[in-house]
Amino acid sequence: MILWLCLCWGFSPSAAQPDSELMARYLEQQLLADYSIVQQVARRVPRQAKFLQRLETRPRMSEFHVRSTIISRYAFTTVSCTMVNSGSEAREAVFEMQIPAAAFISNFTMSIGNKTYYGEVTGKEKKNSTNDKERHKKPPSPTEGRENGYETFKASVFIPRKMQARFILHYEELLQRRLGKYEYTVSIRPQQLVGRLRVEVNILENSGIVSLEVPPLRNSKQKGNGKAEGDVSPPPSTVIGHTKTLAKVTFNPSVVEQTRIARNGILGDFIIRYDVSRELSVGDVQILNGYFVHYFAPTDLPPLPKNVVFVLDSSASMVGTKLKQTKEALFTILQDLRPEDHFNIIGFSNRIKVWQQDRLVPVTPNNIRDAKKYIHNMSPTGGTNINEALQTGAKLLNDYIAQNDIDARSVSLIIFLTDGRPTVGETQSSKILSNTKEAIQDKFCLFTIGIGNDVDHKLLERMALENCGMTRLFQEDEDAASHLKGFYDEIGTPLLSDIRVDYPEDDVEQVTQNFFPNYFNGSEIIIAGKLINRTSDKLHVEVTASNSKKYILLKTDVAIDLLSKNDIRGVPGLEDGRGDNNYIERAWSYLTIKELLNSRLKSDDSQEKDSLMEKAKSMALAYNFVTPFTVLKMKEAGLHSEPPQEEFISPSTDGIGEKVQSLQGHRAPPGIRRGQDKQRIKISKTSADGDPHFVIDFPSSKFSVCFNIDGEPGDILRLVSDHKESGVTVNGQLIGAPAPPNGHKKHRTYFSTITILSNKPERSYLEITPKRVILDDGERLVLSCGRSAVVRSRSLEVSISAFSNITVTIRDSISFVILIHHYKRPAPHQRNHLGFYISNSKGLSSDSHGLLGQFLNHEVKLLQESLNTSGGEVGQNQTEALKANPSSTLKVKGRLVPVVWKQRRIYNGQQEVSCWFAKNNADKLIDGSYRDYLASHPFDTGTSFGTINSL
Repeated sequence: MILWLCLCWGFSPSAAQPDSELMARYLEQQLLADYSIVQQVARRVPRQAKFLQRLETRPRMSEFHVRSTIISRYAFTTVSCTMVNSGSEAREAVFEMQIPAAAFISNFTMSIGNKTYYGEVTGKEKKNSTNDKERHKKPPSPTEGRENGYETFKASVFIPRKMQARFILHYEELLQRRLGKYEYTVSIRPQQLVGRLRVEVNILENSGIVSLEVPPLRNSKQKGNGKAEGDVSPPPSTVIGHTKTLAKVTFNPSVVEQTRIARNGILGDFIIRYDVSRELSVGDVQILNGYFVHYFAPTDLPPLPKNVVFVLDSSASMVGTKLKQTKEALFTILQDLRPEDHFNIIGFSNRIKVWQQDRLVPVTPNNIRDAKKYIHNMSPTGGTNINEALQTGAKLLNDYIAQNDIDARSVSLIIFLTDGRPTVGETQSSKILSNTKEAIQDKFCLFTIGIGNDVDHKLLERMALENCGMTRLFQEDEDAASHLKGFYDEIGTPLLSDIRVDYPEDDVEQVTQNFFPNYFNGSEIIIAGKLINRTSDKLHVEVTASNSKKYILLKTDVAIDLLSKNDIRGVPGLEDGRGDNNYIERAWSYLTIKELLNSRLKSDDSQEKDSLMEKAKSMALAYNFVTPFTVLKMKEAGLHSEPPQEEFISPSTDGIGEKVQSLQGHRAPPGIRRGQDKQRIKISKTSADGDPHFVIDFPSSKFSVCFNIDGEPGDILRLVSDHKESGVTVNGQLIGAPAPPNGHKKHRTYFSTITILSNKPERSYLEITPKRVILDDGERLVLSCGRSAVVRSRSLEVSISAFSNITVTIRDSISFVILIHHYKRPAPHQRNHLGFYISNSKGLSSDSHGLLGQFLNHEVKLLQESLNTSGGEVGQNQTEALKANPSSTLKVKGRLVPVVWKQRRIYNGQQEVSCWFAKNNADKLIDGSYRDYLASHPFDTGTSFGTINSL
């Protein structure tokens, strides 16, 4: 077409770029004019356009429009394509669209003139007729039917002369989070220049949209696609706009702009990447119309150590680019291993070569250097012995785990790479699968990578699926080095193990997978289900997980009546979405079908496979999804429609099981049970709260003593100092606020931060604010105070009651409770702050010090014994006596301290305490003066009075 225009206009085929743009502008005008066919009547067009029509035998595409609505990661996509036959005879039109392999087609419609053909999803039946065999005798090859994670949908029909046909395809998918981003991709490959081409994507995420980006068009097979080297700008004509929760992205290139990208109409993949706001909590639970979906992707977690064995194909078929790119990727991957990791490398062909015999080596500069030398010297030769290579890798890892005192929560895995099929040793796929599963024994995971067109992708897929891994397939002409590195990045940073998500059994049913042995950084766990009791006003959710040396329990109650939040009716840009209002129910059905497909793929029992097939088929028919067990049929004869072929749909590679896979299983922590959010620790009156007001309870003396500390904003007070004996220190930092009107103080102070340090048996510290808790025991963990949670290590437990309090228990003998004071509408003199209470001090030594600690193991005497009273339980006669004589004297370590009788409220004002009050910043009551208790920084661990150290 372009060559003809060059000849007709008198341009040479080697004309400069401006000439190509001039031709494109002319073509754009002719396309827009000629495609506006009213009632299928031919219009008068220029002679050049008529000559072009005679040369062009296929119908021309006048419109290609993609509209997508993404609601909480669930994407509804509609592709509309109009083709015009302006010729004098009927011509065949072929509508071809690449869709993600993980997507389900939900509808297809086609109109030709006044006739409309509707697609109908029906169950697939077994046919044995000769015609059927002939029709399906030549299924598409993996590269034709499946390319780079896509399936090709194709429909063809003859369009009568001077008429047009319109194709409308609907498909749905649940976006997977990889490397910290959701990626939505739509294929723009009309294979000709289009007069009206438009892509419109609307995104609604109630959690908040962050990091929205539109990279350049991606087309791995086409070189010179108009993208400058290093260019990261969006494609031309792209418009991006978004608020906190809603985004709209449009791509509307003119014919001239299309020509600059690709003259053959194969523009490439239009990609949108984004993430949502999140924190370490139970995650984002959304409920609508009796269904729920639960997204869990915590952040700010330290990585778990890894034990990894790389098993690399070095057979003769790897010669050239494949082995070179594999080596390049491994060089980078080795450099990214962490100091706490251990690793080994196996090269295989018809022979098995192990780099380090019978062991895994730690990550050191020398070991990394030697490993790179070993990989560099690998040369391609011989056949492919997949079975023995996997057996060797599994034995190596099993022996290492059994014979070494490895970290109990370290993650073990095998990364297996090949470009071919088994040709040496055991070559039967079923036997290789059973041997591999028997060798691994559910102790670690197997991740498989296939390169090129000759690889047995079904074998790799099932090996990974049966052994809690993932698989990736790359084409030879792709940048395998970057893909391999990207795949390793997905699985190279495990953050949690033993993730279990629980809901009350009486409240939910038909819940999808809710146990995940591991969670990887940048991925996401997704669970969905149905509500049994729709009259309930809340759904209780608990997430239990392990992180290195700690156990974590996150809890919350989710309000069920969330129509105002999750109902999308009336949201701008989402008014006309098909089925969008039931997006949570459809996400549940999508996940359930994917899990049924995975289970069937793993099963070896024919009856079980048939049962799973029937369940998947039944649900697919109910929700109008095209799956391996359903087929799309048109209601009118004469139309040939080819949905994605069954044998190339990959439920494991791109389905629900991919986002989180297991590595090494661990058991749920003992002692963490449902209902633990009830208060288990009795709080004493000994505390520092408010402005700050200190209370010390002396149970044996049956009275309490109180005092104030009028500090300065920024002061850090040592509350408990027992670093030398028990290893525990507690400091509190003050924040300032204006004094109330007509008050006697120049300003107020509150505790903005409480720091708890413990040095026995291992170092750890807690930094607590009204918003968050930071736990660091060599690995940093950040928890929100707005979510209930329990974190437990060998000697420390932190329990958060959302927006209420934090309980810290050290070695089961020391317990502190920190109250959270949060004001919805604070007055000028109010600040969100903390209160500190000591509930158990048995583990603190007699040498404990600090503003509170010095009184924990010492008694105070009241010289006027007749006025002794038990704080908070003052009788009527005692109260009258105190009113008559409210002053007294305390004897503290030989010092006489004048005191007066006062009443105070603690526990957020819930309890009143009667106490003897010492004036003037507790002068003579405490050892030394107030300024002796100022710490130099929050982690100051003064070992004794007047001594300052740092942890």
